Amino acid sequence: MGRKRTIKRDTVLDAAEQVVMRDGAARLTLDAVACEAGISKASVLYDYKTKQALIKAVVERRLAAHATCEQEVAASFSGDPNAAIRTRIEVASHLLTEEDRAVALGLLASLAQDADLREPIARTYGQRIAQVTETSRNPRGALLAFLATEGLMSLEWLGLHDWAPEDRARIIAEIGWLVDQVPAPESAPASALSSSPERSTR
Repeated sequence: MGRKRTIKRDTVLDAAEQVVMRDGAARLTLDAVACEAGISKASVLYDYKTKQALIKAVVERRLAAHATCEQEVAASFSGDPNAAIRTRIEVASHLLTEEDRAVALGLLASLAQDADLREPIARTYGQRIAQVTETSRNPRGALLAFLATEGLMSLEWLGLHDWAPEDRARIIAEIGWLVDQVPAPESAPASALSSSPERSTR
């Protein structure tokens, strides 16, 4: 009969996030997590045999939490033909917490070096993009709004820029405006490029 599990996984993952926020992913070890949680290393090893498995679990838990948040927000857009993109914009309208930012920055190097760790995030983004483009009344405008939203949040996730509250609110509103816009015909960018002064001089 196997050993009975007595430590909750959330206890281990909470400790892992604390280590990442304080010391960075480079110093995230099974021993450090055990020490942070006040449990034995064996208790950590029960669920997570490697550091990679532990980081992946942290990422997946974060993604699940965001998905739950999105589902709750989506309920308020029930019946809206642009529900998927409106939900993303509404989620983006809420300021990032310092804890979220610290965990994201702490894990960045590990994610950059390991495609397997990025896979859950890539899969989630693939699903979001498909949902936005397949369900919106104006897929191209909705996709532009999605990209603008992600750009805004990326600057904040990476700690590259913090907007004044009134500027951020205006940007969010203008991103919402994009949803119903119809971009220029696909041939326009190429035509504009071919007739640009810089190109014509070459």
